[in-house]
Order: sequence, then C-alpha cells, then structure tokens
Amino acid sequence: MNNAPFAARRARLCAAMQPGAVAILSTAPEVQRNSDTDYPYRHDSYFYYLSGFTEPDSVLVLVAGHGSTAAQAILFCRQKNVEREIWDGFRHGPEGARIAFGFDAAFPIEELDTEMARLLANAPAAYYALGHSAALDMQMKNWLLAVRRQARTGVTAPTVAHDLLAMLDEMRVFKDDGEQAVMLRAATISGKAHERAMRFSKPGVYEYEIEAELLHEFRRNGAQFPAYTPIVASGANACVLHYNANNGQTRDGDLVLIDAGCELDSYAADITRTYPVNGRFSGPQRVLYELVLAAQEAALAVLRPGQKYSDIHDAATRVLAQGMLDLGLLDKGKFGSVDDVIAERAHQQFYMHGTGHWLGLDVHDAGAYRDVTVDGKPSRPLQAGMVLTVEPGIYVRPADGVPEQFWHIGIRIEDDVLLTPGGHTILSACAPRLADDIEQLMRT
Repeated sequence: MNNAPFAARRARLCAAMQPGAVAILSTAPEVQRNSDTDYPYRHDSYFYYLSGFTEPDSVLVLVAGHGSTAAQAILFCRQKNVEREIWDGFRHGPEGARIAFGFDAAFPIEELDTEMARLLANAPAAYYALGHSAALDMQMKNWLLAVRRQARTGVTAPTVAHDLLAMLDEMRVFKDDGEQAVMLRAATISGKAHERAMRFSKPGVYEYEIEAELLHEFRRNGAQFPAYTPIVASGANACVLHYNANNGQTRDGDLVLIDAGCELDSYAADITRTYPVNGRFSGPQRVLYELVLAAQEAALAVLRPGQKYSDIHDAATRVLAQGMLDLGLLDKGKFGSVDDVIAERAHQQFYMHGTGHWLGLDVHDAGAYRDVTVDGKPSRPLQAGMVLTVEPGIYVRPADGVPEQFWHIGIRIEDDVLLTPGGHTILSACAPRLADDIEQLMRT
C-alpha cells in the first residue's frame, strides 16, 4: 500500500494547525444489527482520509510541530489477539500498524486516556469533531479535566477548540491523482453494471432481479460494497426520488430508472440511467428522455474551472423549464417565459432536486458549495481536481392540466465528472447515455 498520500495529508493538516496543537480523530464504531450479528463494518471517511487504516476501535492523534519539534502522527488501535483473530480475522496491532502505515508511534487503544492526558498537556489548542459525537465530547471533557488537575505543577490545558472536520472538508473537495484513478475505476465498474442490467432486463422481471445483476457486477470486479442502496425503479416507481424497495415487477412499456454505484477502495461512484425495459422508447418517453439529456448537456457545457457551482443547476433548469412549456407540462398562458417559470419555481412540480453534488469517499461528499470567505456566501467557483455528479431529471405524476401521455414517467441521467485544468472528464462515460445507444445495447 502506498502510504505517501496519507502522510502528505497529515502533514498539510499539521501545517495548517496552531504550532504544538493536538488533533484527535476516531473511526466509526461497529454497530450491532441483531442478536450477535453486526452490520458490515465501514470505517469513518475522515479517519481513512488521513490514515489509510480500516480497523475499528482506532483513534488517530496528530501533534503539530513547534520550534525544533517535528509533527507527530500517533495511532491507537486494537492489540494483537490470536484468539480473536481466529474468530474475526487479522489485526495489525500497534507495532504492525506503525510499520505498515508509516505512523510515528502507535499504542493499544486501552492506553488512549492515559496518553491523551499527556499529549494535551501544554498544548495551546485542540482540534476535533466539535459536537459530532457525544461520546467524543465526553472523552475530551475527561482528558481536559485530567490535564487541569496538573495545574499546580505548571501544566496548562488547551484554551481553544477548533472544528477539525471543517478543515478536512475543504481538503477533501480536491482529489489527488491517486483518488482520481480509483474513482475512474469505480465509475467504470459501475457503468459496466448498468450495461449488464440493461442487457438482462425484459418485461416481467422483478426490480430485485435487476438489482442482483448490479451487485454481481460490482463484486466480481473487486468493489467492496455498493456505495449506497441501489434504486431500481420501474414505471411509476421512478417518480419516487429515493425509492429503494426494489420489489416491483416490470411491465411491457415501462421505463426503468437505476441509480446505483459501487464503492471501491473507499471511494464512491454514483450513476443513474433510465431505459425502456422492452428495449424501445415510446414516443412520449423518448421526448422526455431527450429533454433530460439536453439539460445534462447544457450543464456539462458550463462545467469548467472558473464557472460557479450554481451555473450547473441554472443551465440544466433553464433547458428543462423551456421543455416543460413546449410540451404542455406547464401552461404557457400562465407562465410566459422560462424566467417566469423559474421565478415562481413552477418547474419544481416536475424537477425538484439539485443537479449534482460532490463525490468522493462519501456519495454526497464533504465540502462547501458556497464561498464562505465572501460576504453573502455566493456559489463557489469550480476548480480543477473537484469531482461532482451532474444529474438532471424529470418526474411526471398525474395532475390536472398535465398531458396524460407523460403520466408516471420518471427519468434521470447522472454522470460522475472530474474538473480538469482545461474543462472536464466524464468518469462514467462507459455507461451508454444516448437513447439510440441504449436501444442498440439492449438488442445485442
């Protein structure tokens, strides 16, 4: 394993901290599912981002350098335990983890309280996830009390606390070369899974059968998990944005909307495709599909460094709003122009979500969407190294004045996109997107 990216991130964080300050970051706990069975374990994303370490019951402590004293990265983790390893699998143990992952020091997790009282002594500030965990807040309180009990000997406790996650959020917005490579691979695996689902589909199959094809393709290509519960929504189910029951039976003439991506080496893909289960778009389906595709193309056209994040949504929304007027979904007599539609938010009857989000270690990844350094907090400028989704859609439920030919049609097209110095790269380009390409794939 290449530990250099993790060490570099730790060094960047320490350089941004107050000299001599201490940062504390714990991983996610194991969670019991039922009886003596736990949910599949998944480490905390922030913890992994700085450590590369995936075992539970672990804490990372960073001490920023000051004067001639170098910065330190210290891991607390489970001890080696031959008996438990027979039941639960391999453990690195403190010394093994120190060597394998390049930490400066490592201790058994049982020694955390003792060592934290020592590490926080005379530290000017503490950095941790303020208010995110009641357990960590209580631990911090106890560690500070232990330091303050030494006041008569001249020892002082930190007098300032900073939110560590806010600093990490900004770092995580930008993906380095290694992260980009993993995300491209995750998107490629996910795109091939969408292709597999299209080829498998035919009228009468159940949504969960299609889901099984996705999961099979994820796992056979090395992905550890789905990045989120897949959405496989046929017919009217596609008009439910977060539908994931996946128990309906497809019918001839249905569209199937699949929103699914794998998680590979902790990084997520997030792709949505919509296709006809019988392999042929009907006239109304194709009209709406081409409208959503045009909205995505308009969003992609502004996707380059220097544009504002909000420009993506604005471009897609204008295309969709015009299409709603042209197709009679919205009354031209009531809304005379696209500007009127947007001003009165009339488009939200059929398009009620944003056009994308950051993507990375989390599906909805960390990072601010607004420039908090500027008064009014405007939408932030796009920069190379950012990865985000572009996902316009349209969802037509039965309603007075809405042409019946469009009822129960839900369409979304979503791709994963990397900002490059000269523009952008679609990481998920392997998944067919054009209506003709989808129909051709489903004939083969």
